[in-house]
Amino acid sequence: MLREKQDCYYIYQQEFQLDNNKTYTRTGIIGLVRLEEFSKGIILPHENTLSKPKADRLQLMRACNANFSQVFGLYDDSKQEIPTLIKDCFINHKPDIVLEKSVVGSIERIWIVDDAALTQKISEAFKGKKIYIADGHHRYETALAYRDELKSKNPNHTGKELYNYVMMTLVDMKDPGLVVLPTHRMVNNIKNFDLDSLLEKFDKNFIVEEYKVENYSLTKKQQTIQEILDKMGLHTFVLYSGERQSLYSLSLKSVDVMREYHPNRHSSYLNLDVSILHTLILDELLDIGEKELAEQKNLEYTHSITEGVDEVEKGNQQMTFFMSPTSVRQIQDVSLANEKMPQKSTYFYPKLITGLVFNKFC
Repeated sequence: MLREKQDCYYIYQQEFQLDNNKTYTRTGIIGLVRLEEFSKGIILPHENTLSKPKADRLQLMRACNANFSQVFGLYDDSKQEIPTLIKDCFINHKPDIVLEKSVVGSIERIWIVDDAALTQKISEAFKGKKIYIADGHHRYETALAYRDELKSKNPNHTGKELYNYVMMTLVDMKDPGLVVLPTHRMVNNIKNFDLDSLLEKFDKNFIVEEYKVENYSLTKKQQTIQEILDKMGLHTFVLYSGERQSLYSLSLKSVDVMREYHPNRHSSYLNLDVSILHTLILDELLDIGEKELAEQKNLEYTHSITEGVDEVEKGNQQMTFFMSPTSVRQIQDVSLANEKMPQKSTYFYPKLITGLVFNKFC
């Protein structure tokens, strides 16, 4: 491991494929970002955090005095100034690091950007921009706690020490390789579960349609679920319980009903599919509320439609609710409104690789 002799940025590019066999390339820039409290409105979260993961990460930072993995942040660059600045680096130069198949089918590339004039231009271009945390809320909040801890022990604190910063990978919101996958909800251990009764209760707020999938293969069921979600769009879910060999699409009649349950929440929260699912179905109809979620009862998560179907058919889950992904624009709107999404609302694929670049605080 070598420490750079001068300040630099790193261009981080990930090439990957999804189930549709289409190849995507996501390009970000790794650098240090000054830590700011969320209340300042400069760094914006969209999810709540849990205390246990933060305690674990804080112990790691105390022991190693370093960042090993980056917080994943998004920025909105309407003029495309930053992507334009870094484009020449990865188009006309060979990468300094290449890793193949760190994730199945992916290629990771790193370019070191140490030209002082260029790094200064990049820094200037970021001035005044908000950063939206896509992934790494626990790491960011831990870095804040670690900064405050070291600050309290340093009588000569100036604000320029390296512990005042955290390592981030920053990606433009319009990057063509920015992919958000859905997180489907698998439900288990519901006492006295009765499908007919549940379907009747759906009629209050949802239009219900049945799709017969008798004798369908697992692949065909997966394709049918995806086709329904693609066709129906936002505010539609697909339920599979394995009973009657049927799928059920659940399309919300009116988003206005969400205001009755959350009169003080911003419209950006009320319009989220994940908020609708948790409020009108999981909590209202299946009694999976905040307490059950915190205790990790009744609910498991998957990004795979195939797994969601298979787990039901194996008897490991009673039912799965399939949904469309949260959009990047929705994440921005929720963050700007100082709202928080339910846990497991977003999944940016692929994950950033840990250990490509370290940030040592001294």
